[in-house]
Amino acid sequence: MKVLVCLNIPDIGIDQMKEAGLEVVKWAKDLPMTQNTLNAEAKKYDALLTTSNYIIDSDFLRDNQHLQIISQYAVGYDNIDVEAAIHYGIPIANAPNAMTDATADIAFGLLLVVSRKMFFMHKTIAKREWQHFRPQAHLGIELKNRTLGIFGLGTIGLEFAKRCQGAYQMKVFYCNRTRNQQAENELNAKKVSFDELLLESDVISVHCALTDETKNMFNRRAFERMKTSAIFLNTARGAVHNEADLIQALKNMEIWGAGLDVTDPEPMDPLNPLLDMENVAVTPHIGSATVTARNRMSVYAAENIIALHKGEKIPYQVT
Repeated sequence: MKVLVCLNIPDIGIDQMKEAGLEVVKWAKDLPMTQNTLNAEAKKYDALLTTSNYIIDSDFLRDNQHLQIISQYAVGYDNIDVEAAIHYGIPIANAPNAMTDATADIAFGLLLVVSRKMFFMHKTIAKREWQHFRPQAHLGIELKNRTLGIFGLGTIGLEFAKRCQGAYQMKVFYCNRTRNQQAENELNAKKVSFDELLLESDVISVHCALTDETKNMFNRRAFERMKTSAIFLNTARGAVHNEADLIQALKNMEIWGAGLDVTDPEPMDPLNPLLDMENVAVTPHIGSATVTARNRMSVYAAENIIALHKGEKIPYQVT
């Protein structure tokens, strides 16, 4: 089996595939290959280990029906046309839970940074605006005993909630399709409707998958229903929030602040007004950017392909 690894990922998973007898070629350049290059290269291989940089749409899948598996170096796979993959009989797999702690840490970090305006205040030093003590300037908010609302309480959301409750004794509300019994048992979390989540939460953190249902879920109507003192966090997918509506909500002081590790589009326009707002912190989609998480993602994505090669059950198959 010949495997094309579409981006310069850590070698740990690649070495495992080679040890299993697979022929592996890695795209070692820093920049992703173009979509046209991927389309052409994929025809030479039996399997792809891909990333969310690439659009795996119905046209690509139709032209590459020979592929035996596509394994995603990520937990999300909204860049892949799952229905088309099912139609052409191509298994899709991912790397779930590899970045749980890393992403929960980023969400927690963004919460702290936004609550105390740290990114904005850091910039004042470089601009020589830090001159003297100003008792009522650029004040932040304290987080102890606040209400945390989680939209999409899975493994990452649970770890984030544990951090918030452990550090600040936060009450935890969550909005899910299904009940999270673990969160209710461990954190006394309460399952609520989306409207109640908006109305009651001091902090709302997004940890859901991007689907047709969740796309633009946090829009003008949602922000208008949130507390004016609320902080909005998104470390899941940028399209879950409507960025124009978020900008407007912040400008109109309908919410207090926002922390984003994901934007729409990505990369973000460097002139985006969010980057200059006092109560906003943006990071460039680095939720999984730790050595441990990125290595684990490499291993999990590789294990999917190795299992197929051995005729075993694909451990992280999503379709």
